[in-house]
Amino acid sequence: MTTAAPAPAGGPAPPRPGPPASAHTGFLRIREELPAWKAWLLGLLPVLALLALWVFVTTGTAEERVISPTILPSPAEVVASFPLLWFDRALTRNLAVSFWRVVEGFALGVLISFPLGVLMGAFTKVKGAFTPLTVFGAYLPIPTLVPLTLSLFGTGELQKVMFLALAFSIYMVPLFVAAVDAVDDTYLKTAYTLGASKGQAVGRVLLPISWPEIWQAMRLGFGVGWSYILLAEMVDVGRGLGGIIITSQRRGPREHIYLVLVIIVLVAFVTDKLWAAVGRFLFPYREAKR
Repeated sequence: MTTAAPAPAGGPAPPRPGPPASAHTGFLRIREELPAWKAWLLGLLPVLALLALWVFVTTGTAEERVISPTILPSPAEVVASFPLLWFDRALTRNLAVSFWRVVEGFALGVLISFPLGVLMGAFTKVKGAFTPLTVFGAYLPIPTLVPLTLSLFGTGELQKVMFLALAFSIYMVPLFVAAVDAVDDTYLKTAYTLGASKGQAVGRVLLPISWPEIWQAMRLGFGVGWSYILLAEMVDVGRGLGGIIITSQRRGPREHIYLVLVIIVLVAFVTDKLWAAVGRFLFPYREAKR
């Protein structure tokens, strides 16, 4: 291994060695910047590979297939069952029921977690008092909330909303705390120098600066709610997308299970994009920093 010769006294410092040429060559490069079209193309490759594998294991008659159609129907069979799901299973009405449950649970969860998260992020003593509960919630498996809410609220609509509210709260409180914690102390010191009270420091300094991160936390929480809704609706089978999945698993057709999963992903994707669009409108300066 060679070393660079020391610079003569009073002379310019020798140039630092750059990264080896191998870091910028080859197919895989560390932190390589990709154009949008290439990122989309690379993202499609695993999807197309999974679809090809799906077609391969579900091709032929029921006896010839690698996987039985009662377990995994073919893509064509799944698509062909959509009219039955739309008309006979009342897809739109059940989707509306599930969506409204997510909205209700999310609103109640924010009502609980937002003030608690802001107070914990602003006041160290409040944070110390509630940190054990938040740590307990972080390690608590969300499915365990199902029997808890069933024993407290029964099997009706209230149980589903309360389950979602608790799940949302457990997820969002640490994110709200982190958003307020991330505000630099310089802003607080400046506010105190100008004579701000504690209430003004929270309401006019901590909250306005942390709003973009708080919005991002709510966006993430709402997206996660679509995985929680199936847990809530699979307990007491009735209206909702979870009810369609359970009924299809018990009585068929199995194709509807996969269709409903795709629909949930699409709805979650669209709502996430709406959250992102509203965030760009409310906080345009955040996008300018990127």
